[in-house]
Amino acid sequence: MKRKPVYVQTKIESSMEEVWEYTQDPHLHTEWDIRFTEITYLPKEENKPQAFLYKTKIGFGLEIAGKGESVGEIKQNGNKRVSSLKFWTDNPLSLIHIGRGYWKYEQKEKDIVFETQYDYETNFGKIGRLIDGLLFRPLIGWATAWGFDSLKIWLEQGEHPRLQLKRTLIYWLTLFVLAFAWIYQGLVPKLIFAHPEEVLLLQNIMPNAVPVDGDVIVRIIGVLEILFGIVWLLPFQKRMLFIIHIIGLLGLTFISYLADSQTFVQPFNVVTLNVLLIFLSIIGYINSTNLPRVSNCIRKRKG
Repeated sequence: MKRKPVYVQTKIESSMEEVWEYTQDPHLHTEWDIRFTEITYLPKEENKPQAFLYKTKIGFGLEIAGKGESVGEIKQNGNKRVSSLKFWTDNPLSLIHIGRGYWKYEQKEKDIVFETQYDYETNFGKIGRLIDGLLFRPLIGWATAWGFDSLKIWLEQGEHPRLQLKRTLIYWLTLFVLAFAWIYQGLVPKLIFAHPEEVLLLQNIMPNAVPVDGDVIVRIIGVLEILFGIVWLLPFQKRMLFIIHIIGLLGLTFISYLADSQTFVQPFNVVTLNVLLIFLSIIGYINSTNLPRVSNCIRKRKG
């Protein structure tokens, strides 16, 4: 099966000179492009491409280093620029052996249409091509798009990519904790064990609707809580969900108090759990705006 090159496009409300600087200066480039840890330009030789070295840390003290050449700037009618490059590495850990690509800049009214396309040859024969097709190429395409949107936010909103990355980590950590809390509450005390306290609390809330043996109703609620926990992990904007969650938890806390006020004095009671979830929702809400999103970029070339 023929492999598809990586393609990403975005629109940035900025000047041509600024976008060019932030993408061509190696120190600025590594601030927003999470594919690279370090880029160093070598002394420029006359009538030869700009040579550079790059490094990418992959964890556990390991890094992949390589070399590259940037052909430079080509101006077209004053409102277009193209920069092409070639990169390669002999590092035995690298899946990429050699690759080529370009960056294209086009002025359209107040925006700069910034796009890239690149392809590469892999190491490790058929196994390398299999890993590339199933995992690595989608991952590096995702990282490219994430970096493009991070650059867009940096130039348009003035927020540095490192701060964007920290807020993104806080945001997703909050989602994972909320998902875990709801899935656990639905799975363990309700679905697996149908704990008597869960049945009793439900009977106190709805005395005329819940039979003495309310296991079935408790298990149904457990399934709904598990599904709600999974919702937190789905890829959509959750800013409104945080607000709904906070209001819902306040309502559940009040209802629990009316049903059985004695539960509020027990250790690890509903108050401590709900207050923690409310504060997590507030943290998630605060960090949910202006986050880099891969979906904001175009990933397929038209035609």
